[in-house]
Amino acid sequence: MKRRNHGIGTSFFVFLVVVSVVFLSVSRSAASGFALIEQSVSGLGNAYAGGAAGAEDAATIYYNPAGMTRLKGSQVLLGGHLIIPSAKFNNQGSTRRNGTSLGLDNGDNAGVTALVPNFYLSHNLNNNIVVGLGINSPFGLITDYGNTWVGRYHATKTDMLSININPSIAYKADEHLSFGAGVSAQYIKVQYDSMIDNLLVGGRTDGSVNHKGDSWGFGFNAGALIEVTKDARIGLAYRSSVKQLLSGTADFTNLALPLIALGYVDTRITAELTMPDTVSLSGYYAFNDQWSIMGDVTWTNWSDFKEVRIKYTSGAPDGLTTTDWKDSWRYSLGLTYRPDPAWAIRTGIALDKSPVRNAEHRTPRIPDADRLWLACGVSYAASKTVNFDLGYVHIFVNDPQVNLIATATNENRLRGNLRGTIDAQVNIVSAQLRLTF
Repeated sequence: MKRRNHGIGTSFFVFLVVVSVVFLSVSRSAASGFALIEQSVSGLGNAYAGGAAGAEDAATIYYNPAGMTRLKGSQVLLGGHLIIPSAKFNNQGSTRRNGTSLGLDNGDNAGVTALVPNFYLSHNLNNNIVVGLGINSPFGLITDYGNTWVGRYHATKTDMLSININPSIAYKADEHLSFGAGVSAQYIKVQYDSMIDNLLVGGRTDGSVNHKGDSWGFGFNAGALIEVTKDARIGLAYRSSVKQLLSGTADFTNLALPLIALGYVDTRITAELTMPDTVSLSGYYAFNDQWSIMGDVTWTNWSDFKEVRIKYTSGAPDGLTTTDWKDSWRYSLGLTYRPDPAWAIRTGIALDKSPVRNAEHRTPRIPDADRLWLACGVSYAASKTVNFDLGYVHIFVNDPQVNLIATATNENRLRGNLRGTIDAQVNIVSAQLRLTF
């Protein structure tokens, strides 16, 4: 009897496990809202203009799976984005609910440098059908102000990481039209910490709470690519929402007795979080062999994100943060210059609108505001099989204002009044290796 060789399948499974561990270890950062658009290095150089129509490499699995029909042979893509955010709070009269001082500590720079990796694999089954696999981190957030700043009762550390496993398939119906679709298995893990003000309930020093939870959710993405001519194409892509039902633990430390009596003790917790769906419309046009232009409009359904509500199995009142976000839009325009077949020089600009309605709904956990992207990048084809991409972006953030008011009955009654502005900006440096065979 002939023995079957399971080496390839086993090796690929081990590779997926290793890649997953890498993602769960390092993929933590903040973007507009808490979505991460940084899923391609070549695309970053154009500020992700033309994301659903460009289809230059296997990262199209994320932006529009229909674009895989433009890829030849098999391709492996491995990229990383070093995201360097800065968020510095400037206090403007924050107090406890009773009007007493919260101190003078503005907190640490809440922005935390992090690495966001991407992996993509595509393979042509025949002239009309292409399959692919993407592993990426579509959502992420980390802010850390320290435990003594004036807003410590609203937030200290917030950490969300995600991994998305996205097998896809594309079909070329004819020379002008392609379709693609994929399914997503998405894992998220969240840490949600704050200090607790014991002073108003008879205590003398701060207490604290550490919330941790995780969840798996499932969704899909789909797209169409219209190649109007050999130089012009239009892409339309949709990525579904993913509902996450998190479960985990709450660990309380040094609470005053009246709070313990209410049920604020170490306990199991649950929370619901819906990752938003998106729609992108993109265009790409090549003037000649050297110059091409691209653009994109993307809608994100952030209006589903109304609140963060943590439910305690101990029976304590829910932990609530009201967000009441609105849908957001992102507009981008990019330009690529190819001085010769080996080199491509990219630039782009984008306006990324914030889903936060106003200062009264802006939590310091997600210090988001309208953003302006200025991007550049370069690609070099070392051979027919090896390509390198580099990219850089500076993001100007319209300094977020925070004005959270405490009353005797609202969710901020123990958190106090938090008033101030946050000086914010982001730098991103990215690198990518592309192998075609």
